[in-house]
Amino acid sequence: MARVKRGNVARKRRNKVLKLAKGFRGSHSKLFRTANQQVMKALRYAYRDRRNRKRDFRRLWITRINAAARMHGLSYSQLTGQLKKANIDLNRKMLAQMAVLDPDGFAKVVEVASQA
Repeated sequence: MARVKRGNVARKRRNKVLKLAKGFRGSHSKLFRTANQQVMKALRYAYRDRRNRKRDFRRLWITRINAAARMHGLSYSQLTGQLKKANIDLNRKMLAQMAVLDPDGFAKVVEVASQA
């Protein structure tokens, strides 16, 4: 069996990893072995944090809605309960946007919900 030199294939594989490691500090972006370890770790973090981002945004929205609701004398849970009873189907993202950008509109929503 003839010997196979991996020249092209190996170089392409290494360059692909080094390209992914661009911007890492020191040898983490220069040396293949350390860069490979850091790229694998970075990809794991990226996978995990794509899921965590959704949780973080939901927490932020709830915090904003709670703060705005308390300005109208309600807690977050009371407001959501009243919105359910009034059949107002606004998701947390939209409620939070209203609380920040359109306080008058948010006040109207709270008023309609509390009347129901």
